[in-house]
Amino acid sequence: MSELPVLLAPRPLLSGGRDPASGLFNGTVLASVLVALGISITIGAARAQAGVVGAPGVATLLVKWAPLILEGFLFNLLVSVLSMLAGTILGVWLGLTRVSQTAMLRRAASVVIQFFRNAPWLVLLFYCMFLLPFSIALPFATVPLPDVAKAVIGLSLPVMANVAEIVRGGVQSIPLEQWESGEALAFSRRQILWMVILPQCLRRMIPPWMNLYAILTMSTTLISVVGIQDSMTLARAALVAEGRTDLFIPMYLMLLSWFFVYCYPIARWTAVLERRFRVRI
Repeated sequence: MSELPVLLAPRPLLSGGRDPASGLFNGTVLASVLVALGISITIGAARAQAGVVGAPGVATLLVKWAPLILEGFLFNLLVSVLSMLAGTILGVWLGLTRVSQTAMLRRAASVVIQFFRNAPWLVLLFYCMFLLPFSIALPFATVPLPDVAKAVIGLSLPVMANVAEIVRGGVQSIPLEQWESGEALAFSRRQILWMVILPQCLRRMIPPWMNLYAILTMSTTLISVVGIQDSMTLARAALVAEGRTDLFIPMYLMLLSWFFVYCYPIARWTAVLERRFRVRI
């Protein structure tokens, strides 16, 4: 007599609800992406060699233009660091205002946060590029405001709003008992905030902050639309200079791979910190 089929129990997960195969899956995805990029560049090079007789190959042209485009890529990273720094400083202040005891300050901060969080980044860039003055007149001097500074301001505004929400969420995630304990020790509200609450919520805010920085880094290519020479602008200039349509895919794949190599470790590190700092309820 044949045995009846038995429905097996689902495979148990590791601590924290993580599938033990997730690490293997992530490694497989990364390997697949890298292999796909390599195959695409190889196919593009083969087509270039077959379609343009006597012309330099795609690999030769990529090596030729890589240093110049790399300078543009490093400029993108510089813009991302400056924008993240300015947005973080303003966002921390705005997020603390969002949890203020003064109702008027809370409402004003909420309006600012919601406006810049829901405004398109490119529109903010256009506003900053074309509405901000070329220089700022101070009582003691006139400070020029170059296009790069305007682009940093335009990108730091949405970063500011998102950092403010990260700070607000981190502060409100701390149990109320921590505030009551500080009050029992005769601490003022400011002392409780800086000495008790913020040190505890800092590790909770680091993973989303890192994720926001990765998104900002990938969004810095928007500055090419407003006329700033970054990696995208230089890549387009190289394509125009060579006049080779078969160079289009390999050139942008090279630039894409640089952003991927820079941002992917940030994403993996963010996931590691999320597991390490996970709050047990």
